[in-house]
Amino acid sequence: MSIAARKLYQRIADAVAASIRENRYPAGTRLPSERDLAEEFGVSRPTIREAMIALEIRGLVEARHGSGIYVREPESAAGPASELDVGAFELIEARILFEGEAAALAATVLEAEMLARLEATLDTMAAEDPASPEAFQADRRFHLLIAEATGNSLVQSVVEMLWDVRESSPLCAHIFAKARREGVMPRVEEHRLIVDALRARDANAARETMRKHLRRVVDDLLAATEVDLIERARSEAEEQRSRIAQRVVG
Repeated sequence: MSIAARKLYQRIADAVAASIRENRYPAGTRLPSERDLAEEFGVSRPTIREAMIALEIRGLVEARHGSGIYVREPESAAGPASELDVGAFELIEARILFEGEAAALAATVLEAEMLARLEATLDTMAAEDPASPEAFQADRRFHLLIAEATGNSLVQSVVEMLWDVRESSPLCAHIFAKARREGVMPRVEEHRLIVDALRARDANAARETMRKHLRRVVDDLLAATEVDLIERARSEAEEQRSRIAQRVVG
């Protein structure tokens, strides 16, 4: 695969890894802050966040709580990973685009039987321990039911594929696992608002409540993966939210 074809976060991770090998960042030294790296490479801080997590997976760096990212000793560093695939922020951007429109379409064609299935799934989500695998499965089932409710098999397949990527991509799975360890759980009340919009057959409200829910997931992931606690994530979250909003306006 050519360098140009590689994902942006992979190219940043490779560049930092090369700097580590060239001893620009010797073992034990702290890497520049996310803000400084973002300025150096001309990318967003969420992209730097994914690159740092990719390097952490490779064993090249370690996050020290409240301090930053440090280069690991050579003997403790694993070899480079192959393709780390999709990051969580890229995935959610796609979900905002597809699941927002899926919810809007579902609102116009939703049948009573499907509404009952959604409400039952929501009840299951609320009853389960939020940290349990059952709660995650109920969350997944809820979103796939909305896609199924559109009556369009291609929409259903795309949404299901996006959820599969969440677990099959090593980088994406790592970020969500980290978020779960930090207490990020499915927000039942936000799912209720989506059901309310679907019940009202309001396509615009369904689209917006789905998008707001997924943007909240972005905020949760940014907070959960914060590794430089001196620099708070508020401006970063606003930057990411603004960028996604501009790309999915419609």
